[in-house]
Amino acid sequence: MLTQKYDEPINHSLRRKIGKAVSQWQMISENDKILVGLSGGKDSLILLHALHDLKRRSPVKFSLSALTVKLSGLETSALDEYCNSQNIPYTVIEQDIIGIIHARNEKSPCSFCANMRRGIISSWAAQNGYNKLALGHTLDDAVETFFMNLLHSGRAKSFQPKSLMTRTGVTVIRPLVLSTESAVIDEVKRLGLPVVESPCPFAGHTERQRIREYISGLRKDIPDLYGKILHALQNLSDSESWKS
Repeated sequence: MLTQKYDEPINHSLRRKIGKAVSQWQMISENDKILVGLSGGKDSLILLHALHDLKRRSPVKFSLSALTVKLSGLETSALDEYCNSQNIPYTVIEQDIIGIIHARNEKSPCSFCANMRRGIISSWAAQNGYNKLALGHTLDDAVETFFMNLLHSGRAKSFQPKSLMTRTGVTVIRPLVLSTESAVIDEVKRLGLPVVESPCPFAGHTERQRIREYISGLRKDIPDLYGKILHALQNLSDSESWKS
């Protein structure tokens, strides 16, 4: 049974961070058709909920839909129920990415899965008339990506808050990029959103998880680590900078 909480907006603090990101990087324009990559995890659910709330309040008119690339074993009925309750068009594409990873003996399963899902979603978006793809990456994800690139390739860079995928012509936006994981977790619990457990067998045993634990240790000695990394990202060279 759906609760009344599904009709509640996200809290002011998180809404302000999302609004700042959308404004700073000009993520949404009049008549945009936005597709949200809905994995069923907390980040993508909060993103969809926030954009749905923004759509109702914003003077800028845009349309909103959601799509899930369904991994083997992923249960999507709760996501379908949630989207129906909000009148958000919802599509599911089944793809055995985990089986492909095993067949390839893939050394970087998380990166491979993320890239494959993004490719599937962006291609579907382009074929169905969507010009924006919204992904639920948070500030935590940006910092982790920064450290992974720094430690493994010697490059000070992370993903961009807004970027054009030249192959499909779809623009990727990340409205949660100024929001922390902890804020998302708290809000998901408060709203009672239907987070779906991932069937991924690699969860918790990846290089990203090791980097996450390393960053957690650093933050004990450098409480403002995220702020410093965000400042660094906004002051890199032109090609990698997060300048708006």
